[in-house]
Amino acid sequence: MGGWIAALELNSDRSISKGSQSALSDAIRGGADMRIYTEFRHNEHIDVSSDNPEIVREVAEFRATYLVDDRWVAGIMTLRQPVSLPDGFVGGSPSMSFFMYNEDGRQAIARPHMDGRPTGGKLGPDSRLEFESMPKYHKLDEWDRETVSPSSNFVYDFDFFRYWVRSDWQEILSHDADGNVETGSVDALGNAFSQGCEVKVAVSGLCSDLAESTKDALPHELFIQINSCYYYTEQKVFIGATHPMVRVAPSIPMEYRSKGWDFGWIVARTDGHIALRLVDPYTLEFKDSKMNRAVRWFVR
Repeated sequence: MGGWIAALELNSDRSISKGSQSALSDAIRGGADMRIYTEFRHNEHIDVSSDNPEIVREVAEFRATYLVDDRWVAGIMTLRQPVSLPDGFVGGSPSMSFFMYNEDGRQAIARPHMDGRPTGGKLGPDSRLEFESMPKYHKLDEWDRETVSPSSNFVYDFDFFRYWVRSDWQEILSHDADGNVETGSVDALGNAFSQGCEVKVAVSGLCSDLAESTKDALPHELFIQINSCYYYTEQKVFIGATHPMVRVAPSIPMEYRSKGWDFGWIVARTDGHIALRLVDPYTLEFKDSKMNRAVRWFVR
């Protein structure tokens, strides 16, 4: 329905039951949107003290998607506040809930807290356990527990993982980091958005500075939708300001680590110029920077 296709499905043990990882990466490479459908029991995942074994279906939107080394897919929930089912939001400590899912079912979460607590605290790994009463939850590691933005990598054994994609985006322009057009045209992009089309970008190498070695960072593209678009008709320069996105150091699988992620917004131009307004997860302070990157532009 609605053009959504199941590109990949994993069993509870994360073995492939349908589709393929290559079908998923092909879709994301073409700009596809991604949602992931899972199922779990209320008293196994929400409230382990409950006697309610009801199966709960969940479908989550992964607004930011990554293609790492032209073969590995990960997606991040960029707009989620933690919820407490079935009542509403998690109380006491408002935060963002940047869940990240890899194509092999490995999961992660980063939680920048927005409740005014003091910043600071020790960075690094933490060996303490959480959710010990959840037999289907397996923590791989945990980071920066004492800061305002703790994160962890884990696996929760959902009954299955179904990776839905909608591949109705058309690549209309690609250019190198200096704005030299490789395919398509800026005019075609300008005409498409003027007729009401949505716009999405795939930015190459946007997160290389977060890797332990920038020189050896894996090649990657970050896909994110554009919010506001502008076209300078005489200069032939198209400009797009994105939805909020989360940057993560490129790796296989994608993981959260100390100082290996941040979040914010970018403004991309078709001359290769990228302006970034990023939030430091540990101080919650904003910082602006600039770079030049190759970009592929999609319309729908």
